[in-house]
Parts: sequence; structure tokens; C-alpha cells
Amino acid sequence: MSIRCIIVDDEPLARELIEGYLVKLPEFEIVASCVSAVEAFRKISQTPVDLMFLDIQMPEITGIDFLKNIKNPPQVIFTTAHREYALEGFELDVVDYLLKPIRFERFLKAIEKFKSSNNFAKVQNFYKDQANTPDYININADRKIYKIALKDILYIESERDYIKLTTLSRVILSKRTISSLENELPENRFIRIHRSTIVAIDKIVSFDTTMAEIGKRQFPIGRNYCDRVMKILKK
Repeated sequence: MSIRCIIVDDEPLARELIEGYLVKLPEFEIVASCVSAVEAFRKISQTPVDLMFLDIQMPEITGIDFLKNIKNPPQVIFTTAHREYALEGFELDVVDYLLKPIRFERFLKAIEKFKSSNNFAKVQNFYKDQANTPDYININADRKIYKIALKDILYIESERDYIKLTTLSRVILSKRTISSLENELPENRFIRIHRSTIVAIDKIVSFDTTMAEIGKRQFPIGRNYCDRVMKILKK
């Protein structure tokens, strides 16, 4: 299991220092090293992040303002040369507040705080769940069993006593109910948006309260499913 980290600091030497510290900790993986909050926002929008090392005084937007405006932010360790921001930083429920120049011993204490937090336990459980979840499903069709990779599935539609499963490369018609297939799909990757439609969350390119778009297709969101769908898709 790797803990995915992002470093956000406009000072190259500060980024290099934290990178060097993290390299010594094999369970931590650096997924990005950013010079500004703007660049970091793009990265965390594209890549899941568990822990962010965030400078406070940066051009364009401060680390504090950046953190206040992120929905569902990762855990944060502030790194700064300015002691006066400590109170405001801790009010944002950050893991720790490191003052530059950051010594390795103090850095390790911050890491231990993260590891002892409930949030670290949540990260561990997430990876355990991921490891225990198969990355494929078996579908019976045409007197064969098709092994379908979950990452290739776009959407599943119900057609009377059959389901039509559309992947990146094929369409498969199988005699079974959509509800039975729904129970086999991981909830963090697929969502039922209508009594006759399940879609892959990461394949949705746009949505509103009435519709979800995948490729060139638009699928209606059922009235009874709307609240749950919006809650999940807006995360």
C-alpha cells in the first residue's frame, strides 16, 4: 500500500527537501510536486491524493485560502516559514504545522501524527477493500462466459429480461436482471442512475440533475435516484 502525496510550494529547495524526506519512507509515494495552488488544484482533480504538504505563502492564492476552497481535501501538513499562521492552520483541522527550515526528526513526528489519525486508518481500509475487489466480472452470453474488465465498462442497460453491457470494445447481451449485476459491481466505481441504467462513474463526462453523459450518449437520471446520484457525483 502506498500513501499518495502531493507537495505544493513555490520554492524549489523546499520542494526538494520534502521530496528527499519522503524518498526515505517507502510506503509514501509522491504523485506530484507543484509550484502553486493553481497547479495543485489541477493535479488533485485528476489524481487521488491522501496527504498534501502545503506551503502557506504562495503567489496567486495562499495555502490557507486554497485549502478552504477545496471540496473533500486530502489530509494536510502545512509547511511554512511563518509562525503567525499556526492558529488559523490548526482551525482547518490539518495534521500538523511544520516551520521551515524543516528538520527530518520534526518531519517524522508529523508523519507519525498522520499515521496515528483516524484518516490514516481510513486510507488503509480503502486500499484493503481495493485489493480484495476483483478487477473483472464474469458475464454469461452466447453459451460462453465473458471475462469483462471493470475499467472497460461504460454502461449497463436493462432490456426486459436481459441486460446490455457496453464496454470500450464490445456490446454483450446477457439474460439476467440489472439488479443482480448491480450487487456484483463495486459502489465506488459504478452507480445506478435509473431503474434501467447503471453507469461507470469515471466515464461520465458531464451531468446535471436530469442527465448523465457518457461519450455521445445521454442517460436520464431517475427521480428516485437523483439525490444519491448528485451526492456521489459532486464529491
